[in-house]
Formats: sequence, C-alpha cells, structure tokens
Amino acid sequence: MTEKRDKKLSGCLSLSGDQIRSHRIRAHHLDARRGRDFLLEAAGACGLQNSPPGAWETALFNRIDGLSLDALRNELYEEKTLVQAWSFRGAPVVFPASESGIFLHPLAAAPGEEPWIYTRGISAALDFLHMDFEEVFSYVREAAAYLDSHTVTGKEELDQTLASLIGERLPADRRALWDSPSMYGQPDRQTAGGAAVSFLLRPCSFLGLTVFGKRTGASQDFTSYRRWTGSEAAVLPEAEKRLTEKYFHCYGPSTVQEFAKWLGCSPRQAKRLFEKAASALEPVQAGGKTGYILSSDRESFLKGEEACTSRKEGEALLTPRHLLLLGAHDPYLDPGHREILLEEKALWPRVWRTVANPGAVIRDGRIVGIWKTKKQSAGGRRKESEASRADISIELFSALLPEEERELSRLAEEYAAFRKWEIGRLTVTALL
Repeated sequence: MTEKRDKKLSGCLSLSGDQIRSHRIRAHHLDARRGRDFLLEAAGACGLQNSPPGAWETALFNRIDGLSLDALRNELYEEKTLVQAWSFRGAPVVFPASESGIFLHPLAAAPGEEPWIYTRGISAALDFLHMDFEEVFSYVREAAAYLDSHTVTGKEELDQTLASLIGERLPADRRALWDSPSMYGQPDRQTAGGAAVSFLLRPCSFLGLTVFGKRTGASQDFTSYRRWTGSEAAVLPEAEKRLTEKYFHCYGPSTVQEFAKWLGCSPRQAKRLFEKAASALEPVQAGGKTGYILSSDRESFLKGEEACTSRKEGEALLTPRHLLLLGAHDPYLDPGHREILLEEKALWPRVWRTVANPGAVIRDGRIVGIWKTKKQSAGGRRKESEASRADISIELFSALLPEEERELSRLAEEYAAFRKWEIGRLTVTALL
C-alpha cells in the first residue's frame, strides 16, 4: 500500500505559488466582475462568512458588477435566494438557498465525531448541570421547534428563550442548576442553561432548526429555516461530496487537516467527508508538501503558469483585477492558507488578528497591504437612513507604482459609493 502511494506521489504535478494564486483567484471569482445572473454561483463557490456583519456584502461587491447594496439585501431578506445560517467553523455564512443542503446538512457529525471546535467549551456547563452532551442537545432540538412559529430578536434573547422552554420541562432540582448564573462570563445576563443552549445553536443550524432572519441596524432576528423560507432545507444527493469538492476547488492544494480546520470539525469527521470525494482528487506537490486538488482543476493550475509568465518582472498591468481591496474575512483570505497569500510571516499578525481583521490589498493574488475604514454618521449619530462619512486608510507593505496607488484610490472611492459613504480622508502610505 505504501509502495503504491509513493509511486503515485513520485509522478504527481508540482505547483508553484503563482500557479496556485492564479487558480484561486479564478476559483473565488475574483478574476473579473460578472453580471447579476452570476450572483448565486459567486455566493455558492464556498459560502460567504458574515462576520463582521456586512462582510458578505463586501465579498459580493468584489465579484458582481452593478449590484447595489439595497439589491443585495433584497436577495437575502425579501427574495430569499440567499440564506444566512451558522455553517462551517460555526460562523454565520451566507449561501444560496438552493444549496442549503450542502452548506448545512453535511456539517452535522455522525456518532463519535464530536466535538466541533465551537462546542468544545460546553464541558464546564455539562459538568455543572450533571447532564451529558446528547441529553442537552436533545432538549435544545426540541425547544428549537418554537422557532417554527416565532421570530426572536437578538442572540442573547434567543439563548434565554430556548433555555426557559427547556427549564420548564426539568424537575425542580435540575432546574435550579439550569437557572444558575453562567460560568462563562456575564452571569447577570446569562444562565448556565442559556450558555449550554448557546453552544448548541450551531449544530441545530445544520439541521435547519435555526437561521438568521432580517437584520435592522444592530438588531438581528432568528427563526427556523422552514419559517424563514417556507420550506425545508433540501437534502441534496451527494451533498457531503459536493461540499468537499467546493473546498478543494477553492483552497486546493490542501490536506485533510486543513479541511478539518476550515470546517471546524473533528479529524474523524473531516476524514469521512474527504473520502466521499477521494475519487475526484489527486495529490500534488507544493512548497515541498503534498496536498490535494480536484483532478478537474489540473488545467486551471497549468493555465496559471502561462498567466504568471506573461508579465515581465516589475511590469505594471492595470487590468481591472490586477489590484483588489478585499474586505475582512473575504473567502479568499481564509487564514488556513497564509503562506500562499503572504510569504513574509512577520506580517501575518497585521492581516490576521484575533479580532477586528482589516481588509487586504491584493496584487496579482498576493497580499501587499491592508486597509481600514473609520466611519461616522452624519450629525455624529448612526442611523441606517443617514449618509455616513468614512475615512479610508490604505497601508502598503512596500511601495507600488504611482499608477497602482491611483488605482487603489479609485477602488476605495468605488467601494465608498457602494456603501453610500462620503469619503472624509483617503490616504495611501507604504512601509519603507
């Protein structure tokens, strides 16, 4: 078995960083803006993480041409061609409603595949409550049926609403523990039961029991998938295989370990999903390591080599997609693949922070800087209906050509117009 594997690896494709970046730009639909009819394909490439709130809008702004902010929100909140729910890594993700069966159901663990990364911390609550994981999860699933006929505003309110419904079913001694102050912080605002519910809303989401409803300002509604869309999340044929293929199409070459991190699941679950698509994958060499790509993507990677050798070293080519201003947590910036995007490890903490990531300046697929916005609403008050002013600062890791800096300023102005902001100050600086 080992001999066969070694023989297969010895003849596998060797990929350069330029080839990988060129393919990923295309896989993430960042090579060119496309028309409105491409919206669902762009959103469905690998889903759009929506933290901080609004990140999905910025991601689609960089992929779809001529679609206003109001039109985007209409697709999510009124037409409901898009849906937002907790998905991979337990993050809020926007994806096509038609692909809910891919971005939700495959994430549900089979027996013995827990814990997910976002439920590991529940053990303190379970020990305190003298309850096991499956018992509490069963209670939360039953309580979540409340959302089939109700909408709850606010995550904190959602935790406590479901916790109260569960508490009503518990015997007095167990309810006393359930209603005790939380051990996770803010005990005046959360109970132990509410904390347990909070951990388990993510796996409930995979079952279609809860989704994000409309967002108004800072207020976020929650309800069930059925109540929000009027139908159940479809169980799609080969959904697990299709989710795995989406990942390796957008992030290949990659490994099972990196796949597990992207999913936020256990190694056992990631391996099971990987095996569903194994026949569609092939090993390649990149940076002295072995990873996997979709066999159907081989030509795309080879095309990248041609694209990268067509420009002379140091030559500026100001095509519309030569430079990009990607928002924080754009799918292209997934932190599991940092060395492909930014070789200088000393700069990683500037791009990928514990909280409040900046946006990233992209030049030919590489991260060459960061950018930030500082907003203030008219009159010093924030209202959705009021025009806002924003200062935009772009910080480059090294100097670009003057025409490239002008292009970045144009992109910043274009983004501000999309957000309906007036630009206060726009600065472009370089670390020398």
